[in-house]
Amino acid sequence: MTRSSIRRASAETSIPDRRRFLRAGGALMASGVIAQLAACAHTPGTPAASAAPAARTGAIDMHAHWTPEPYAKAMAELGRPTFANGSALNPLMYDLPKRLEWMDQRNIRTHVLTLSGNMPWWWASDADAMRLAQLVNDSALTAHATYPERFYIGLAVPIKQPDAALRELNRMAGKPGVHAVGLPNSMNGQDYLFTPEYLPFLARCEELNLPLLFHPLDFPPNYYGGPQRLAGPSFLYNTLGFTFEHANTAEKFISSGYLDRFPRLQILLAHAGGAFPFIAQRLAHAVEKGASNVKLQHSYQEYVRRFYYDTLTYSKGGLRYLIDTVGIDRVVIGTDVFAAMDVREPMYLVDQLDLPAASREMILRSNALQLMHM
Repeated sequence: MTRSSIRRASAETSIPDRRRFLRAGGALMASGVIAQLAACAHTPGTPAASAAPAARTGAIDMHAHWTPEPYAKAMAELGRPTFANGSALNPLMYDLPKRLEWMDQRNIRTHVLTLSGNMPWWWASDADAMRLAQLVNDSALTAHATYPERFYIGLAVPIKQPDAALRELNRMAGKPGVHAVGLPNSMNGQDYLFTPEYLPFLARCEELNLPLLFHPLDFPPNYYGGPQRLAGPSFLYNTLGFTFEHANTAEKFISSGYLDRFPRLQILLAHAGGAFPFIAQRLAHAVEKGASNVKLQHSYQEYVRRFYYDTLTYSKGGLRYLIDTVGIDRVVIGTDVFAAMDVREPMYLVDQLDLPAASREMILRSNALQLMHM
């Protein structure tokens, strides 16, 4: 891919800026789509995936939460709720046969199982965090062994302690069904990943071809902007805060140079990337104008397309904008089931766009398989 300087004089208006930003990704999107439609080559050093899942019909949901019973029991013993609002646990979070019925009714072939925003890593002791992570992951191995084409594993890791997270990652590496790692965007208001202690963990994820699935945390110490600013009954910590978390995570991966340092690391931003796709042009403009004292190796649009985004826009227009901005080959199905902001008809917005069959298949399945190196 040709490298280009992003710094250039900018006397244009915002409308040409927007057009130029989208045009800049045109060639990139085209090359990505061509690669997506081609047969995926096996990556050396990575266990080859069975061809069976790719041949099946039905969507792959990359943003699907669960709470396995051993984990829920352990959380209760620690005096911690399974949901931030204290509500009762939905049986579909742990009853896999019932969950499969729900999936079949909606033509969902596979759930990539991850914990919700109630991940315990920010508060749990080192010993409790490791025990909880292993309970989740061992339960996920059982789920995949029982229903190998229906449930894939987004690993739980005790990420507050980078050495412990790396140990659990290595324990699970190469086991059947392990195709991703679930991580919180931040903890206790800190962008923990962008410190040297986490470099070995990120390098190992890249080596294993395991994408990072980001999801913000619940509870006031983790609210974007601090425990008070988005607190209250309006649910702003989620509806606003989660979107800012994703924008912050994406920008930090770009401006820190981590996307250049880990060129094969794949990242999914849940909640359609939050605010990031909608302010990416503004961030790019800051770099172009020199307002941002950051030197980038590639155009900003190339970095925008380094991420994957789920379909959780809640509107037809929002999903169309997302596709136009990041490219149809970077969008996957995501539902947020069975959380407060989930959508119960996963393909509803995709179907409203009346996409060509090949494009629809990319969002429903092919892009997810590419993201997971399958």
